[in-house]
Amino acid sequence: MKKTNILAYIIMHIAFLLYSFYTVTGKIAAKYDFLSFHFCLFYCVLIAILFVYAILWQQVLKVIPLSFATANKAATIVWGMLWSFLFFKEEITLKKILGAGVIIAGIILLSTAKMGIEDERH
Repeated sequence: MKKTNILAYIIMHIAFLLYSFYTVTGKIAAKYDFLSFHFCLFYCVLIAILFVYAILWQQVLKVIPLSFATANKAATIVWGMLWSFLFFKEEITLKKILGAGVIIAGIILLSTAKMGIEDERH
């Protein structure tokens, strides 16, 4: 993997970490009355997170193939599980841990595999 691809891969996963955090702000906003100050504040933060994520995502797609980047997006499930535990004291069960392990294993397999049919032809 080229140095630029490694940097893009790191930026991609930072973007996924940021993207996964929008669910936290949405859940916090849902605790407040609709259109109250706090509701609007947290939804503005949510929109800002999605805006920054969209810019990062477009930059990553200049270097990394869409199919590869989209498959890696499954990492947001793992981040979401962590956020639910840290911010909302939700339970992390053995099934959730096993599921996260399968997701991480899939990302690792995909990341270390050849980049599809086009690479095999060249």
